[in-house]
Amino acid sequence: MDSLTEQQRLLCEEVLSKPLFAHLSTVEKCEPRESPVWFFWDNKSLWIIGNYKTDSFPKRIEENGKCAIGIVEYDVKNGIVKHIGFRGYAYLEKADNKIIKKLFHKYMGEENNWHPRFKSVLGNTDYVLIRFEYQSIVARNQSY
Repeated sequence: MDSLTEQQRLLCEEVLSKPLFAHLSTVEKCEPRESPVWFFWDNKSLWIIGNYKTDSFPKRIEENGKCAIGIVEYDVKNGIVKHIGFRGYAYLEKADNKIIKKLFHKYMGEENNWHPRFKSVLGNTDYVLIRFEYQSIVARNQSY
């Protein structure tokens, strides 16, 4: 985020800390694909969880790591329109329960409140983490 103004950097921190959906754009045989995903931002990379057996995006990333990610906070009632856009590369990583717990906590709160579906992810070797490293970033507040 070195190329961003201080205002853009603060906007990124604000938007990326919220439990919003990211739209992960990948490529398969020269065709674009899009997947709505949850994410965790650690101030240098976006982390996304995927199931290697049931989700298609981990295999696409394995074939071609070029990705784009868009995250939008939108609230028409309050005139909020904030957008963070990334271009870069994604890499498959072995599932790490520490990161998975941070990601799930962001969206669902304390672990004892999680639906059993999400608790069963911990330790399940079908799951992988996607570490996305951006090459370029756009941060815009177009609120009115």
